[in-house]
Amino acid sequence: MDSAPSDAAAFLTRNAVDALPHGGLERKLEEAAREGRQLRAKLGLDPTAADIHLGHTVVLQKLREFQDLGHKVVLIVGDFTARVGDPSGRSSTRPVLSGEEIDRNARTYQEQAFSVLRDDPELYELRFNSEWLDMRMEELFRLARTATVAQMLERDDFAKRFASRAPISVLELLYPLMQGYDSVAIRADVELGGTDQTFNLLLARDVQRAYGVPEQTILTVPILPGTDGEEKMSKSLGNHIGVTEPPEEMYGRTLSLPDAAMDQWFSVLGIERPPADVGPRDRKRALARAIVERFHGPEAAAAAEEHFDRVHVRHEAPDDMPELEIAGGTQHLPELLSGTLGVSRSQVRQWLAQGGVRLNGEPLPPDQLDLEPDGLDGAVLQVGKRQFRRLRVRD
Repeated sequence: MDSAPSDAAAFLTRNAVDALPHGGLERKLEEAAREGRQLRAKLGLDPTAADIHLGHTVVLQKLREFQDLGHKVVLIVGDFTARVGDPSGRSSTRPVLSGEEIDRNARTYQEQAFSVLRDDPELYELRFNSEWLDMRMEELFRLARTATVAQMLERDDFAKRFASRAPISVLELLYPLMQGYDSVAIRADVELGGTDQTFNLLLARDVQRAYGVPEQTILTVPILPGTDGEEKMSKSLGNHIGVTEPPEEMYGRTLSLPDAAMDQWFSVLGIERPPADVGPRDRKRALARAIVERFHGPEAAAAAEEHFDRVHVRHEAPDDMPELEIAGGTQHLPELLSGTLGVSRSQVRQWLAQGGVRLNGEPLPPDQLDLEPDGLDGAVLQVGKRQFRRLRVRD
């Protein structure tokens, strides 16, 4: 906390989308410096999914910057609000999980968050909002009075559903109020979130004001698109890269990113871009190496790139290929491969005709539909560029 408030504010807001109200963070930093205290920077966690992906790390990295300046990060596990389900950016609510599932996901999330955050009790605090939201009816009434229905219907997802006559439950309308009460309970100075959370973050200021608590400032961070380059990164859409995925998987999935989304990934993830004269192929490789190195280290990044080249560029057999158990005797390839790969026998014949089936690296002739049993145990059968199976003959 030795940085001047103006310098610290410039550092913390440099790659945020919005910092509201204007100048609010600098004023908070000045106030904290005068009082000799830390700021409390809040992030609410949705425990309906267990694993953290690259999209989550954008806001976690911003929280880490608060820690690096000596301020305290407060993670709020929404174990109570998860029973409501936040519909932000959705046309319907999320499925409600059991208490056991929520607790399990929260533990996993916290463990994985430390791949970005500092695990230091002076700089980190974990809270569960069931501590204060399991309130008496009188307290719920008081909370409900802090906003109007018209105000709630200004939120984009509610407005769209209301216009299309899609149902909106009263319980859903309570979600932003409960999230706002979290800021009251922990006396948040700053709250962070993606741009899809802007309404909720601003509403929390109204709730704090109604309870006589100093209003938080808010920072919103950009949303990372998934590996499809279009939709928000999401495990449910299958376009995510988890922070605990193996290096080879992380590297390969990054290379599947469309070229048009590369600059956005470099920017949002805070990764240094290669020089302008570097072509798209090598730019994407640099991006993939940097992502793997961030979570697994430089040696793992180099090994992941070599693994990718060996399997997908030089088409060499990987070390960890799955095994395929076969009976003794002659093997009819169309039957064997159609069952193994879930394709038709005619597709297998087409692959053979195109030289796309190899045994121990050698293409099989188009008319070779059968494999003789001699030498099959331990042999490598390859289909196309990526499908490898090590054959094992049952005794």
